[in-house]
Amino acid sequence: MASLKKPWIETPLLESSILSKIAGCRIFLKLENLQPSSSFKSRGIGNAMLKAIQDQNPSDDRDVHFYSSSGGNAGLACVTAAMSLDHKSSVVVPTSTDERTIQKLRAAGASEVLVHGDNWFHADQYLRETCIPEAENRGERGIYIHPFDNPAIWEGAASMVDEIKAQMPDNTRPDAIICSVGGGGLFAGIMRGLDRVGWGDGDGDGDDQVQVLPIETHGADSLAQSLQKGELITLPAITSVATSLGAIRVAEHAFQQAQRPNVTPVVLDDAEACAACWRFLDDERYLVEPACGVSVALAYDGRLKHYLKGFRPDSKVVIIVCGGSKITLELLNKYQRTYQRRSEELAAKYA
Repeated sequence: MASLKKPWIETPLLESSILSKIAGCRIFLKLENLQPSSSFKSRGIGNAMLKAIQDQNPSDDRDVHFYSSSGGNAGLACVTAAMSLDHKSSVVVPTSTDERTIQKLRAAGASEVLVHGDNWFHADQYLRETCIPEAENRGERGIYIHPFDNPAIWEGAASMVDEIKAQMPDNTRPDAIICSVGGGGLFAGIMRGLDRVGWGDGDGDGDDQVQVLPIETHGADSLAQSLQKGELITLPAITSVATSLGAIRVAEHAFQQAQRPNVTPVVLDDAEACAACWRFLDDERYLVEPACGVSVALAYDGRLKHYLKGFRPDSKVVIIVCGGSKITLELLNKYQRTYQRRSEELAAKYA
């Protein structure tokens, strides 16, 4: 088991001269869009799968079969990692999933892609209560891979902080890390990683430690609304175009971590997230979906000066370019036609 290859890679941390100039401080890009599955999910999902294999009883010789209920980046990460580890994988997606996503999962190597339920909750329930028991009855070892709420996933995501520590110039630490939040797996992992490398909130006031800015879009802001109400809430629906952030209820651990003093949650509009996508493509030649663009958006139009405590020209800010597969040039052009004017109106308020 020790010889198993990790189904993710170490990604570059690059200082962006153009975004640094635009933002007015030093911007570093952690390029998680270069992972095998095109998103940061390769780390957490891959680590959860590795741990499941390593924890298998040596006397259990059943074939391992991984199951995911995500039609998005988590599902693609599960399929990609399963192929790398030479195991089967199945994905259950809700009926709202587009045909392109289903075909992408199949092309990536999914053993089967099943369509069931009108939302993720029902797809996930069907996977756990029907698909995995059926696999067990066939003599397979069916392993459930949650999209975000699993300590092994947080541990996998934390590995990027270890890399950032080694990659920062002159052995310095960043002043802030910006990341997108859906279910909270990436954010929880970053918080765990910060503690591990000694960059957590230290003496308790958070002022001399790395700030973390978890970013959501309106209509997918389950973390921000939970923090505002002082308790975990469940959104009635996801109304944002950033559907990869579409967890109606954030993981409890992420909610707890977000209450630490070095955390500043931010919620932006869909138009701001989409505008960042087309500007990022022009500036850095990377095509990312709105769930990633919402983090990149802080580098544009003076937003970082507005949200980052103690902002100064020599501030070092790491943006997690989390990637994502739910984007095409055709879709990006549609977003631009829809949101160009509103994005300009919203940008003006930061001037």
